[in-house]
Amino acid sequence: MAVQAQALAATVASRHRILVLGDSLSAEYGLRRGSGWVALLERKLTVEKISASVVNASISGDTTSGGRARLPALLQAHRPTLVVIELGGNDALRGLPLTLTQDNLSAMTLAAQQSGARVLLLGMQVPPNYGRDYADRFAGVFADVAKSRQAALVPFFCKAWPTCPIA
Repeated sequence: MAVQAQALAATVASRHRILVLGDSLSAEYGLRRGSGWVALLERKLTVEKISASVVNASISGDTTSGGRARLPALLQAHRPTLVVIELGGNDALRGLPLTLTQDNLSAMTLAAQQSGARVLLLGMQVPPNYGRDYADRFAGVFADVAKSRQAALVPFFCKAWPTCPIA
Protein backbone atom coordinates (compact mmCIF):
# COMPACT_ATOMS: atom_id res chain seq x y z
CA MET A 1 0.00 0.00 0.00
CA ALA A 2 2.83 2.43 0.83
CA VAL A 3 4.38 1.86 -2.61
CA GLN A 4 1.07 2.74 -4.30
CA ALA A 5 0.75 5.90 -2.22
CA GLN A 6 4.29 6.93 -3.16
CA ALA A 7 3.58 6.25 -6.84
CA LEU A 8 0.39 8.31 -6.68
CA ALA A 9 2.21 11.16 -4.92
CA ALA A 10 4.94 11.09 -7.58
CA THR A 11 2.35 11.15 -10.37
CA VAL A 12 0.49 14.08 -8.85
CA ALA A 13 3.74 15.93 -8.23
CA SER A 14 4.82 15.50 -11.86
CA ARG A 15 1.55 16.85 -13.26
CA HIS A 16 1.35 20.36 -14.53
CA ARG A 17 -0.85 22.59 -12.43
CA ILE A 18 -2.23 25.60 -14.29
CA LEU A 19 -3.74 28.53 -12.41
CA VAL A 20 -5.82 30.95 -14.45
CA LEU A 21 -6.28 34.35 -12.85
CA GLY A 22 -8.62 36.45 -14.94
CA ASP A 23 -11.77 38.49 -15.30
CA SER A 24 -15.09 37.87 -17.07
CA LEU A 25 -13.37 36.60 -20.22
CA SER A 26 -11.91 33.72 -18.24
CA ALA A 27 -14.87 33.33 -15.86
CA GLU A 28 -17.28 32.61 -18.77
CA TYR A 29 -19.48 35.61 -18.00
CA GLY A 30 -22.39 35.55 -20.42
CA LEU A 31 -21.34 32.24 -21.92
CA ARG A 32 -22.83 28.80 -21.56
CA ARG A 33 -20.94 27.00 -18.78
CA GLY A 34 -18.14 24.89 -20.16
CA SER A 35 -17.83 26.88 -23.39
CA GLY A 36 -15.21 29.43 -22.38
CA TRP A 37 -11.55 29.32 -23.24
CA VAL A 38 -10.47 27.76 -19.91
CA ALA A 39 -12.85 24.82 -20.44
CA LEU A 40 -11.62 24.52 -24.03
CA LEU A 41 -8.03 24.45 -22.74
CA GLU A 42 -8.89 21.66 -20.31
CA ARG A 43 -10.47 19.61 -23.10
CA LYS A 44 -7.49 20.22 -25.39
CA LEU A 45 -5.07 19.05 -22.71
CA THR A 46 -7.12 15.89 -22.24
CA VAL A 47 -7.25 15.20 -25.99
CA GLU A 48 -3.50 15.77 -26.27
CA LYS A 49 -2.96 13.47 -23.26
CA ILE A 50 -1.12 16.17 -21.39
CA SER A 51 -1.23 15.48 -17.66
CA ALA A 52 -2.39 18.78 -16.22
CA SER A 53 -4.97 20.18 -13.87
CA VAL A 54 -6.49 23.59 -14.39
CA VAL A 55 -7.78 25.84 -11.63
CA ASN A 56 -9.91 28.70 -12.88
CA ALA A 57 -9.67 31.41 -10.21
CA SER A 58 -11.23 34.08 -12.42
CA ILE A 59 -13.82 36.57 -11.23
CA SER A 60 -15.98 38.69 -13.51
CA GLY A 61 -15.16 42.37 -13.11
CA ASP A 62 -11.82 41.71 -11.44
CA THR A 63 -8.97 44.18 -11.79
CA THR A 64 -5.23 43.73 -11.44
CA SER A 65 -5.54 45.03 -7.86
CA GLY A 66 -8.04 42.30 -7.03
CA GLY A 67 -5.89 39.65 -8.67
CA ARG A 68 -2.81 40.86 -6.85
CA ALA A 69 -4.61 40.68 -3.52
CA ARG A 70 -5.89 37.15 -4.16
CA LEU A 71 -2.77 35.66 -5.75
CA PRO A 72 -0.66 34.80 -2.68
CA ALA A 73 -3.36 32.55 -1.20
CA LEU A 74 -3.98 30.94 -4.61
CA LEU A 75 -0.27 30.21 -5.07
CA GLN A 76 -0.08 28.63 -1.64
CA ALA A 77 -3.26 26.58 -2.05
CA HIS A 78 -2.65 25.27 -5.57
CA ARG A 79 1.14 25.35 -6.04
CA PRO A 80 0.84 25.94 -9.80
CA THR A 81 3.59 25.23 -12.31
CA LEU A 82 2.07 27.77 -14.70
CA VAL A 83 0.12 30.93 -13.90
CA VAL A 84 -1.92 32.49 -16.68
CA ILE A 85 -2.77 36.13 -15.96
CA GLU A 86 -5.69 37.57 -17.93
CA LEU A 87 -6.30 40.83 -16.11
CA GLY A 88 -6.07 44.51 -16.97
CA GLY A 89 -9.06 45.11 -19.22
CA ASN A 90 -11.26 46.25 -16.34
CA ASP A 91 -8.49 48.54 -15.12
CA ALA A 92 -8.68 50.40 -18.44
CA LEU A 93 -12.48 50.42 -18.52
CA ARG A 94 -12.45 52.03 -15.04
CA GLY A 95 -9.84 54.59 -16.03
CA LEU A 96 -7.27 53.37 -13.52
CA PRO A 97 -3.73 54.70 -13.94
CA LEU A 98 -1.58 52.63 -16.29
CA THR A 99 1.22 52.71 -13.73
CA LEU A 100 -1.07 50.92 -11.24
CA THR A 101 -1.93 48.25 -13.80
CA GLN A 102 1.73 47.79 -14.67
CA ASP A 103 2.83 47.62 -11.03
CA ASN A 104 0.14 45.03 -10.26
CA LEU A 105 0.94 42.87 -13.29
CA SER A 106 4.63 43.04 -12.47
CA ALA A 107 4.07 42.13 -8.81
CA MET A 108 1.81 39.19 -9.75
CA THR A 109 4.32 37.93 -12.29
CA LEU A 110 7.17 38.17 -9.80
CA ALA A 111 5.17 36.45 -7.04
CA ALA A 112 4.23 33.58 -9.35
CA GLN A 113 7.82 33.20 -10.53
CA GLN A 114 9.15 33.25 -6.97
CA SER A 115 6.74 30.44 -6.14
CA GLY A 116 8.36 28.38 -8.92
CA ALA A 117 5.70 28.87 -11.58
CA ARG A 118 6.16 30.05 -15.13
CA VAL A 119 3.95 32.94 -16.20
CA LEU A 120 1.91 33.64 -19.31
CA LEU A 121 0.46 37.14 -19.63
CA LEU A 122 -2.61 37.49 -21.81
CA GLY A 123 -2.61 41.04 -23.14
CA MET A 124 -5.71 43.04 -23.83
CA GLN A 125 -6.62 46.00 -26.01
CA VAL A 126 -8.99 48.86 -25.36
CA PRO A 127 -11.79 50.03 -27.67
CA PRO A 128 -10.78 52.63 -30.29
CA ASN A 129 -12.70 55.43 -28.56
CA TYR A 130 -9.95 55.52 -25.91
CA GLY A 131 -7.65 57.08 -28.48
CA ARG A 132 -4.55 55.77 -30.23
CA ASP A 133 -2.04 57.08 -27.69
CA TYR A 134 -3.78 55.51 -24.70
CA ALA A 135 -4.38 52.26 -26.59
CA ASP A 136 -0.70 52.00 -27.49
CA ARG A 137 0.44 52.77 -23.95
CA PHE A 138 -2.05 50.26 -22.53
CA ALA A 139 -0.87 47.49 -24.87
CA GLY A 140 2.70 48.44 -23.98
CA VAL A 141 2.08 47.70 -20.31
CA PHE A 142 1.75 43.97 -21.03
CA ALA A 143 4.80 43.92 -23.30
CA ASP A 144 6.90 45.86 -20.77
CA VAL A 145 6.00 43.53 -17.90
CA ALA A 146 6.64 40.43 -20.01
CA LYS A 147 10.02 41.74 -21.10
CA SER A 148 11.16 42.98 -17.69
CA ARG A 149 10.05 39.77 -15.91
CA GLN A 150 10.99 37.41 -18.77
CA ALA A 151 7.44 36.05 -18.95
CA ALA A 152 5.60 34.71 -21.97
CA LEU A 153 3.09 37.03 -23.64
CA VAL A 154 0.12 36.77 -25.95
CA PRO A 155 -0.08 40.45 -27.02
CA PHE A 156 -3.84 40.43 -27.65
CA PHE A 157 -5.62 37.55 -25.99
CA CYS A 158 -8.66 37.68 -28.27
CA LYS A 159 -6.56 37.06 -31.39
CA ALA A 160 -5.60 33.69 -29.91
CA TRP A 161 -9.25 32.88 -29.07
CA PRO A 162 -11.30 33.00 -32.28
CA THR A 163 -14.66 33.07 -30.47
CA CYS A 164 -13.66 35.80 -28.02
CA PRO A 165 -16.85 37.68 -27.15
CA ILE A 166 -15.18 41.08 -27.52
CA ALA A 167 -13.16 40.49 -30.69
